[in-house]
Amino acid sequence: MRMMKFPKRYLIVILTFISTSVCYIERVGFSIAYTVAADDAKVSQSTKGMILSTFYCGYACSQVPGGWVAQKIGGRKVLLISFVLWSSTCALVPLDPSKVVVLVIARLLVGVAQGFIFPSIHTVLAQWVPPHERSRSVSLTMSGMYLGAAAGMLVLPSLVKYRGPQSVFLVEAALGAMWCLLWFKYASDPPRSEHPKATAAGFGESLLPLKANQKMKVENGGLSARTPSIPWKKILLSLPVWAIVVNNFTFHYALYVLMNWLPTYFEQGLQLSLQDMGSSKMLPYCNMVIFSNIGGVVADHLITKRILSVTKIRKLLNTVGFLVAALALMAIPIFRTAGGAIFCSSVALGFLALGRAGFAVNHMDIAPRYAGILMGVSNTAGTFAGIIGVDLTGRLLEAARSANADLSSPETWRTVFYIPGFLCIFSSLVFILFSTGERIFD
Repeated sequence: MRMMKFPKRYLIVILTFISTSVCYIERVGFSIAYTVAADDAKVSQSTKGMILSTFYCGYACSQVPGGWVAQKIGGRKVLLISFVLWSSTCALVPLDPSKVVVLVIARLLVGVAQGFIFPSIHTVLAQWVPPHERSRSVSLTMSGMYLGAAAGMLVLPSLVKYRGPQSVFLVEAALGAMWCLLWFKYASDPPRSEHPKATAAGFGESLLPLKANQKMKVENGGLSARTPSIPWKKILLSLPVWAIVVNNFTFHYALYVLMNWLPTYFEQGLQLSLQDMGSSKMLPYCNMVIFSNIGGVVADHLITKRILSVTKIRKLLNTVGFLVAALALMAIPIFRTAGGAIFCSSVALGFLALGRAGFAVNHMDIAPRYAGILMGVSNTAGTFAGIIGVDLTGRLLEAARSANADLSSPETWRTVFYIPGFLCIFSSLVFILFSTGERIFD
């Protein structure tokens, strides 16, 4: 059906939002399904940890290559190929905990395939979305992650209970396939006429991959043939880039620590049952959806009305988000009730999501042509942050247990939540000092 009076870029943003939701349903779904299957098969905890972490190894390795490939052949194509690859893997691989090698290879493939997705999305959004709409577009797209995680945790355990663990794989593959059909039908590279007001701001045809023999107009009206090379040295030595990288690291450190260890804190730190908590344990992720979009709308409003410069807007939202999140993180061990812990974790994750309207959109501010590559670089740091944070937290708790400390004691958990809290304070200072909203890469 032909879309009437509905800008194509809005449809692109909606489809990227759905893509991130489906990706996180897959991640949560595998953890739920594999854990049930592995427990039934009496698989050791070390083997379970290896299988669950394999995804992140593949995911970390493909971030920068994903940005590079999206820059060369276009994010639209890379995004489609990535979805086809991981969806096919989910559909074809049996969930048999005894076949460790098969599962390791499968999770590596899924991790590598999904590692291409977010750099490709940033490349697509940089092409389609004008500067005054980028904050809310990126925020909406990224909020799909939190919605997918929340939906997966609410729905998929029942699916596993009534249909078995393998059914989760089939549902994930079906969702991926349906998204591929939508993307293939409706997605396209942007014609310049879609966004005439922002041609000079660095998006549209000028961001699409250029062939070696393609001629480009230069300012003096002449023609020259060239292939733009990626300025790797300038990227790696750029302080604004490192400001984004540091904040991406901190965001994912806090996010993954809470995602992986908050259930343990509820059960062992507060002596609560997750089943008895019902849907309330999903409130932190729902809060991320809300605050992520609030940040995007506020940022774009300030930009459109020219109330503040882009640089000041990015710094303001990033600083408010990360400083409030820091206070909430460090307050979690103080509250000894389910309501208090849920409130603090909801505030922490909500304001971290608000901060994404600062650092996460900044890729497209400073380098719209290389947004996918910059996203790959910073998201690599974010992936390693998750690996480091989850492992370090486990070691801290194991050390406390070895020292005969009680895991129900707030002192045992104080270090766990103080580390991401202090990282948030440090990262916000780095962003204030070194970030910019101006375009620094041609």
